[in-house]
Amino acid sequence: MNEDRRRTTADREEEIRREIRERTEYAADGSASLIVARSAGFCFGVKRAVDTVYEQVKTGQGPICTFGPIIHNEEVVRDLEEKGVRVIRDETELTSVTEGTVIIRSHGVPMYIYEMLREKGLTVVDATCPFVKKIHRYVHEYSQNGYDIVIIGSASHPEVEGIRGWCLRPPVVVATEEEAEAVPRGTDRPLCIVSQTTFNLKKFYKLVEIIASLRYDKPVVLNTICNATEERQTEARSIAELADAMIVIGGRHSSNTQKLTEICKKECNNTFFIQTFDDLNPSLLPSRGCVGITAGASTPNNLIEEVSKQCRKIILNRC
Repeated sequence: MNEDRRRTTADREEEIRREIRERTEYAADGSASLIVARSAGFCFGVKRAVDTVYEQVKTGQGPICTFGPIIHNEEVVRDLEEKGVRVIRDETELTSVTEGTVIIRSHGVPMYIYEMLREKGLTVVDATCPFVKKIHRYVHEYSQNGYDIVIIGSASHPEVEGIRGWCLRPPVVVATEEEAEAVPRGTDRPLCIVSQTTFNLKKFYKLVEIIASLRYDKPVVLNTICNATEERQTEARSIAELADAMIVIGGRHSSNTQKLTEICKKECNNTFFIQTFDDLNPSLLPSRGCVGITAGASTPNNLIEEVSKQCRKIILNRC
């Protein structure tokens, strides 16, 4: 990370800390406080995808399907299923679809899925996050120009699976320092590094540093972690530094929520990962001190509001 970026990051972190102080809610006697992250909840790409499905339910050509869960939140997926939206889990299931509309989920899909859909003559609505689409273009263009591609992210995550499907030769996927150290070195092809949009920013730069040190050439590094992810992670870390207990709300399969939980646990041992308020044991929350709340990019506002409302009753009104 260069000096200008360090300075910009430090300035933004200080700005976030100032905003947190302004947003802190206190009990009447000042002995307990609650902080709800401003960045918690749907990011632009997720909101766009979810709104797209609900709009298709009203106006689209049925039956309506999504290729994979539209987002990693079971509450949202369940509500859509109740409205008749079918989730197609893989290309094997896709072969059974002969009519209607298929919506591409926010995580994106490999190039060959689009080809399958075109061949079947289905109506396709693309709800891929624009930031993910940008990564598809990057890896496709760089691999066309002879670059090897390294994707920093979780190999099993659908976003990474989709990105892999736009590379013209098999990419290397890296999520740990051990995997970074095993990246092939000294080939005759240049290297381009991209990231899953929801990857941990600090970990991304650490893995880039390891990979760059192993290569004879200087790799092209494209930080494709989206701004909303960076902002959410920075704010969550800043709140967790102050908190005596931290609550992270999100779907159990949500990668970005899992990463938020990891970040918060490093700063606050009492970090709770919940899907709804029913998953939380209120007796574990401190009777005095500070409780922080954040949520992943796939967490609906109504769930955040419900947890926040109940925590205000428990934390701020019992003192």
